[in-house]
Amino acid sequence: MAVNAYNREVFEILEEFSKAKNKSERKDVLLKYKDVQAFKDVLRGTFDETLQFILPEGRPPFTPNKPESAPNSLTRLNRDFAYFVKGAAGDNMPKFKRETKFVQLLESIHPQDAEVVLNMVAKQAPVKYLTKKLVQEVFPNLIKE
Repeated sequence: MAVNAYNREVFEILEEFSKAKNKSERKDVLLKYKDVQAFKDVLRGTFDETLQFILPEGRPPFTPNKPESAPNSLTRLNRDFAYFVKGAAGDNMPKFKRETKFVQLLESIHPQDAEVVLNMVAKQAPVKYLTKKLVQEVFPNLIKE
């Protein structure tokens, strides 16, 4: 039975990536989920240095959701990233409103996806072996220099 890429949360894709045994398998995982926009947004947000987040440094105070009762999915809320990136929708938003929206996003998604988002904002790869170079090999037009 084929895996429906759209039914996977971003953290689940990253778990599958981290279980891959070699570079070839890791590339295959990335390609398998090439149509999951939230996943590609996380990759770009993590590795594209031209994207600057307009959020305070460090971990914001938030209450992680319970894994079994997360009301939303990062695969639906990834559009909200535009509120947190310089030069996008959040530029004209008051700072407190933008930060509140960020905390609401973190609190409404699966706690493992919240950690993925926090790593993205900190520009840190969420799993071992996920590198800018590998992402550029698989998605040559995703990351701007």
